Amino acid sequence: MTSDTARRFAEKTILTIDVYGTLIDWESGIFNALDPILRSHGHVLTSDALLEKHAWHESALEAGPYLTYREILEEALRRIARDLEFTPTEQELESFSHSVGDWPAFSDSTDALLALQQRFQLAVITNGDDEFFALSNKHIGVEFDYVVTAEQTRSYKPSLNNFHVALGRMRKPRSEVLHVAQSLFHDHVPAQAVGLQTVWINRRQGRPGYGAVPRAVAVPDAEFADLRSFADAILDE
Repeated sequence: MTSDTARRFAEKTILTIDVYGTLIDWESGIFNALDPILRSHGHVLTSDALLEKHAWHESALEAGPYLTYREILEEALRRIARDLEFTPTEQELESFSHSVGDWPAFSDSTDALLALQQRFQLAVITNGDDEFFALSNKHIGVEFDYVVTAEQTRSYKPSLNNFHVALGRMRKPRSEVLHVAQSLFHDHVPAQAVGLQTVWINRRQGRPGYGAVPRAVAVPDAEFADLRSFADAILDE
């Protein structure tokens, strides 16, 4: 018997997928890279407090003139340090901005993507740059049909430009495209604004706060706790 999810999205032929927060555990990655730096300067923040502070500065920087993601991370650290009244060393700035390649994939990401790939084309729309995505994809190990990075679009989600560029490359009717992502702010709001249905991979399910993303309001078309659950549901025929 076909599941409700499989029926609801039966016409979809391509999944556009976010990377950081959806496939890559960027909250652990960010915290593990930043926490030792802050501690070395006498500051101890909870995981949620640190992530929320980073989210505030990162999103503000991404909304401004284009910077590489490495520059975004370095400046975010400078601003966090300014808030806490210390000055990071050049080594600390470099360490944090080069940490992306060490951020781990969620344990279900690879198997779920390989299963989904049997039925759908897979497209990445990521706020990372080309180099960082290549490093992260070593943890994921999947060959995607399309890869659209912030470096290529010269903009960061939630800019609609990232979605327009992706849709232009894929040349698929919006009715055939389903966007799959964790961040309501970066992904669901703009994806729905360009006419896409969305699936929320709510990796923070049951936890308070918004973690590494700013607060946003959106109503996804479906919600799952992880990518494996989504794959099982949409492939259930």
